[in-house]
Amino acid sequence: MAKLYGLGVGPGDPELMTLKAVRLIEECDIIAVPKSGQSINVAYTIAKGAIPDLDKKCIVELDMPMTRDKEKLKASHDAAAEQVKKWIDEGKNVVFLTLGDPTIYSTYAYVHNRVRDAGYETEIVPGIPSFCAVSARLNDSLTEAEEELHIIPASYDGTEEALHMKGTKVLMKSGKSIGKLKEYINSIDNPPSVKMVERCGMEGERVFTNIDEIDENASYFSVLIVRDKK
Repeated sequence: MAKLYGLGVGPGDPELMTLKAVRLIEECDIIAVPKSGQSINVAYTIAKGAIPDLDKKCIVELDMPMTRDKEKLKASHDAAAEQVKKWIDEGKNVVFLTLGDPTIYSTYAYVHNRVRDAGYETEIVPGIPSFCAVSARLNDSLTEAEEELHIIPASYDGTEEALHMKGTKVLMKSGKSIGKLKEYINSIDNPPSVKMVERCGMEGERVFTNIDEIDENASYFSVLIVRDKK
């Protein structure tokens, strides 16, 4: 039976793609990429860096709008899942490319759950998460000994409270919230250490080693690492 693969291409550098990811992309019949309104799909661009003749494959965009409108999101996820099921019914293996890892804040999960729950065969192929690549780019560890690690979607409510948890805080999906985050962190007594990498491993990468340097207008692809000062 044909299968759906949710495949993580990693954070940006094509050399960080796994051997399994490259093999499956080369072997599968259809490569699905999320269409979000951006002119260039980032996951596709990363994969093409590892597989130069990727454009010879059957590449299909699935509409995945960047919105929080629940009805629009449900409609797009339903439609994408139905299309994937049709391909599988035709005996075609499908790879759905996703930035970073498919299990971490990935649009793919909504399609995966629908296809899996309908009785089709599915498999998740992990990729290197962005925050691991960011920590490596900063030449530092994320945690040591008994330290806890918290992964926080910074563009949602509750971020300020989360910043007071013990351990290392990773702020993802920061986007337009960066300015607000800087202001709040600077208001804390004995504020924590904050570093950020924008577009890690991609063209236009920028590294910020303290909170005052951080550009409030940095792109969506920005990850902040917040640690208590020792």
